[in-house]
Amino acid sequence: MTETKHTIEPVQRDKKLFCFGYGYTASFLSDRLKKFGWKAAGTTTDPEKKVFLKQAGVEAMLYDNNRTIMDPYQTFKDVTHVLLCIPPGADGDPVVDVHGSDLAKMPNIEWVGYLSTTAVYGNQDGNWVDEMTQPEPESRRGALRLRAEQQWQFLHLNEGLPLHVFRLSGIYGPGRSAIDSVRTGTARRIDKPNHVFNRVHVEDIVQTLVASMNKPNPGAIYNVSDDFPSPSHEVVSFACNLIGIDPPPLIPFDQAEMAPIVRSFYKDNKRVKNDRIKAELGVDLLYPDYHSGLQACMDVEDQTAALLRFEQTDASTG
Repeated sequence: MTETKHTIEPVQRDKKLFCFGYGYTASFLSDRLKKFGWKAAGTTTDPEKKVFLKQAGVEAMLYDNNRTIMDPYQTFKDVTHVLLCIPPGADGDPVVDVHGSDLAKMPNIEWVGYLSTTAVYGNQDGNWVDEMTQPEPESRRGALRLRAEQQWQFLHLNEGLPLHVFRLSGIYGPGRSAIDSVRTGTARRIDKPNHVFNRVHVEDIVQTLVASMNKPNPGAIYNVSDDFPSPSHEVVSFACNLIGIDPPPLIPFDQAEMAPIVRSFYKDNKRVKNDRIKAELGVDLLYPDYHSGLQACMDVEDQTAALLRFEQTDASTG
């Protein structure tokens, strides 16, 4: 009999989360917290998304090209938790110089989380890395993330910002997985011998963040990944099997045409240890491998389809 796993719940109630860069992960986190009386707010650069978020009960604001919130004291006065999700640019993190000190001065802020990436470790020739491994990014993406980490860590060390850094493996989940790329015809099976990736389901990111909020440890760095580093072409094949179609042909890496950003992902070859989130935060992964994670994505689709069929039937008979 399969053991039922339970998502970690926030021990605090009626707090407020502010997300710089209200995107995929932030939406899953805030949806989880709002069930426990939390309020959610955040930034977006898209006016249409701002309207959508407000309709969903999120205090959304536009973050313009100046990257400035006009009245930070008013904005942050009742914020208790902050999630930093905006990717760094050539000049570093787009928030830290403008509002980092503002956040550090707010006495009500209990927890700040920065979403980084395991790309900061660079290429490790397939060896295991943990949080004690010296970062050696080889990609521009990884180097920019490491610089952003260091900018925020400076604020933690010098101004007391309650910072927590989360180095995420490749994020997937409902609507954003190999299943979706297979269905849109964009999935390819690239064969680079002995090359592996870790991944992490968005729900496991959420429960890790919640667990950290329950047990704050400012200055901590956490790897957030699954237990099963594996080649990307195996994931695509499994997604095809779930859908019931033949997988695309296997393409040798040196013959594959791909954008530079995609090719950069294949420069790094490492296996990511996640022992710290388990031992320190008590995280029991809901989806420890891509098999269970992609199956869960399919189950969500099936549940949504069933709900839509029910609503259509109900409407036609009502």
